[in-house]
Amino acid sequence: MNAVIGILGGMGPLATVDFVEKIIDQTPAERDQDHLPLIIHSVPQIPDRTACLVSQHESPLPDMVRGINTLVGAGVSVIVIPCNTAHYWYDGLTQASAVPILHIADACAQKLVDEGIKTVGLMATDGTVKAGFYPKKLARSGIQMVLPEEALQRNIMHGIYQVKSGKIEAGGEILAGCMEQMLRLGVEKVILGCTEIPLALERIESPLVDRGIDATQALAAACVRWHGAFRQRSVA
Repeated sequence: MNAVIGILGGMGPLATVDFVEKIIDQTPAERDQDHLPLIIHSVPQIPDRTACLVSQHESPLPDMVRGINTLVGAGVSVIVIPCNTAHYWYDGLTQASAVPILHIADACAQKLVDEGIKTVGLMATDGTVKAGFYPKKLARSGIQMVLPEEALQRNIMHGIYQVKSGKIEAGGEILAGCMEQMLRLGVEKVILGCTEIPLALERIESPLVDRGIDATQALAAACVRWHGAFRQRSVA
């Protein structure tokens, strides 16, 4: 087997590009050949994940499975999905995949444990909140999660969809205000559990970025760790 990482992307396209940059930034490389080998499947026509979970719209699972099959057929050894809400279908995707799939919430849990964080908030889509995998995953590591109240969650969704529509600065300002409210709830940090959130906060150069746990950055770090462990096993 080779050490190629497959990325099931397109959810959304800008977030996929941002995720790849985060892998590159975290890779200890001195030359091109030191970087991680990636195969990216970015097909934005996958049905909306939140619309499926909240409003019973078309399921994205068949399209995601087709993407998984494409990546496996291309020869990847592991798959990652830089979309938080898509992890609601994690069990179905792993059943359809011949290779392992890293879970974004596991990556966040590892980051929080490393930093000694015990209480954390969540900013994410309605679909990710409804899916409920973050509280369950983090509880296994002894981390308590605080979820936003209804009015705040509506504002978070408004900010996220502003970013998805290309209004990144406007969305960033909305999301920065939402994050301030989350931090006032007494949490140590806030998981930025939608790929558009850290992207928007960084675009407006918000100082609140340092109080967040970027889920996709944590997943990128998990990719780097996986690749290092894979190479060590290959040498042994």
